[in-house]
Amino acid sequence: MSPDGTAARNAFGQPMRRKEDLRLLLGQGRFTADLVAPAMAQAAMVRSAHAHADILGIDIAAAAAMPGVLAVLTGAEYAADGLGGISPGGPLIRLPGTPAEQGFLFRPEHPALARGRVRYVGETVAMVVAETAEQARDAAEAVVVEYAVRPSVTDTAAAARPGAPLVWDAAPGNACFRWQAGDEAAVEAAFAGAAHTVRLETLNNRIHVAAMETRGAIGSYEAGRYTLATGTQMPHGLKEALADEVFRVPRDDMRVTVADVGGSFGIKNALYPEQVLVLWAARRTGRTVAWIGERGDGFLSDYQARDNVYSAELALDGDYRFLALRVASVAAIGAYLAPKGQLSPTANTPALAGVYRLPAIHVAVTGVFSHTAPTEVYRGAGRPESVYLLERLVDHAARELGLDRLELRRRNMLRPAEYPHRTALGLTYDSGDFPRMIDTALLRADHAGFPARRAAAEAQGKIRGFGWAHYCERVAGSWGESAWLELRPDGRVTALLGSMSNGQGHETAFAQLLADQLGVDFNDIDVVQGDTDRIPSGHGTGGSASIPICSVALREASIDLIAKALPLAADALEAAPVDVAFEDGAFRIVGTDRRVTLSAVAGRLPADAMLGGTGAWKPDGPTFPNGCHVAEVEIDPETGAWTLERYTMLHDFGRVLNPMMLEGQLQGGVAQGVGQAAMERVVHDPESGQVLSGSFMDYQIPRADELPALVLETLPTNAPTHPLGIKGCGEAGAAGGAPAVMNALVDAIAHAGGGALDMPATPERVWRALRRG
Repeated sequence: MSPDGTAARNAFGQPMRRKEDLRLLLGQGRFTADLVAPAMAQAAMVRSAHAHADILGIDIAAAAAMPGVLAVLTGAEYAADGLGGISPGGPLIRLPGTPAEQGFLFRPEHPALARGRVRYVGETVAMVVAETAEQARDAAEAVVVEYAVRPSVTDTAAAARPGAPLVWDAAPGNACFRWQAGDEAAVEAAFAGAAHTVRLETLNNRIHVAAMETRGAIGSYEAGRYTLATGTQMPHGLKEALADEVFRVPRDDMRVTVADVGGSFGIKNALYPEQVLVLWAARRTGRTVAWIGERGDGFLSDYQARDNVYSAELALDGDYRFLALRVASVAAIGAYLAPKGQLSPTANTPALAGVYRLPAIHVAVTGVFSHTAPTEVYRGAGRPESVYLLERLVDHAARELGLDRLELRRRNMLRPAEYPHRTALGLTYDSGDFPRMIDTALLRADHAGFPARRAAAEAQGKIRGFGWAHYCERVAGSWGESAWLELRPDGRVTALLGSMSNGQGHETAFAQLLADQLGVDFNDIDVVQGDTDRIPSGHGTGGSASIPICSVALREASIDLIAKALPLAADALEAAPVDVAFEDGAFRIVGTDRRVTLSAVAGRLPADAMLGGTGAWKPDGPTFPNGCHVAEVEIDPETGAWTLERYTMLHDFGRVLNPMMLEGQLQGGVAQGVGQAAMERVVHDPESGQVLSGSFMDYQIPRADELPALVLETLPTNAPTHPLGIKGCGEAGAAGGAPAVMNALVDAIAHAGGGALDMPATPERVWRALRRG
């Protein structure tokens, strides 16, 4: 198959150009803001200016009297209308060693408008609906809220300490949940008999996701039926939450539509207050109501991510072989438990096993409330956090014990002959060649030439560091998807799926698969997503799972469509159906060269007819993409400023569908990992709780010229449990980026005699670490 989709078949390994790109680059994309029409009413939100305060009163009189204002709504009206809130996350996943009775200590209600008390800066207190966005914003500024300010706590470690201000009176110690996994007794025994133990105290900094498209929502209500247009990865999940939990109406009375989505990375998965509020306002005013968030608004009100404080210990025997890993984590929940807020700190901790033989692992997590925006899943959803902790700890252990970092890893690394290998946290690895991965990665990164580069840097007064990180992720094993195909008389095929692209290129990937399976031209395939009326069901996009799961669902739907088209093909070939088979992209009379394509068969359909195929697939278990990231940095010791000089990533994603799209996924993921390591951090004033990083003037994200050319290479092994051998790739770049860069920086600082360093490695922090030794 050529890049334009017109040549021979075989989908895998073909660098097809993205079908989406032309319209997006020409400004023809349709994002939520592009759907706003002049006749729509516009909404603006009144946000809390305090991290913690009682609401003594809300005066809306002046705002309600302003020109164009249609409604000013507060928590009192919300409660009077009997609306439910945003469902808090749950349940807590059970892994080996997780007690059956373990659950949440406290899960507060989360109404879309605060009542009585606010608990973070940016919490929604009131909504103004007006004829124009300008009128709504002006009126929102006229709403007067009287507060009585209370003490607050925004630091995660501080929130867990005795005596910290409580976010909820019913949550002593600010504890939302306590969760554990693994064999605690085996870990204790291993530590008691260990020849060596090493401890690392570190953290994973809080992140603002900063998707290119800000959040937005458009709500309408007509004839007893709600319609929400918004940007999300999971349209059907929003539909169910809105129908079941908020408005308490039959699901058929709720529709969610999604156009183009300008980035999400997990943060737009869950239900937000504004999506509830525009629907409610539409019902009250009889108008379609639009709200498009501004960038500054997002810095306060978007769900945020990461934010964990760790204490990790590694036990080793006299031959420096790993015996056990013990982890205690304090995970930030925010002021409310978001719909998937518990997932990252708990469900994906099995990534702590990494690529090593670790006979015993125990992890204990306390989820704590703080006076901050709620946290949610973000690219990797706990896997990057676990990989970061493990790879930092292994490097730290080598340094503390006076060992070569590479030798320590090789001594403890799993080898292909050991598969299937069951980890101490319940995963069964079935594929991957980790030793080959690191050897090839170091070869591509010219590890052998690093001493010469370090010496050259030192001659210029600079310090060089070299670091790497391995990862092995569990993906694509938790849910199923369905696919529907429609073949029309003009030969075009429409694929309908419950997954939802937010920039990954689904239109291209799924068309590429179908072109191969059906023998239809790539350009004659349309992909439809993001309409819960047209698509009966769907889990949505997440967990690197769309192509791994949807590819098989599409294959099953293709088989069904071909079976239904077989009688028409037999008629066209003037043969009995039993003598006709579909192979190499066409129907053939067995044993002859007589053939007819599916597109030609479609031409025999009546003009208004459609031939359909359906398929579904749920995996029996996960796949295990894995890889090795290698980073090389150079530091100016006078200022602490540093540059990322070289970056290499070797990866195993099983069979690769589209290497060009894969490279784009990895580039973006690496940039996000590097960004967290280097510069990204949500900062609050410790006294007032105000957000100090509330704009791109104060919150830095990576720029293209801050990254070197990335060397990316594939070393695939097939996924034994996947029918097509696919493993998934969407989160791998973010998983290894931060630990590889931080290990390189710490290597440079240690070489210069410096001390500890945590993310983000800003120039000031690097400068101080160099002087801490």
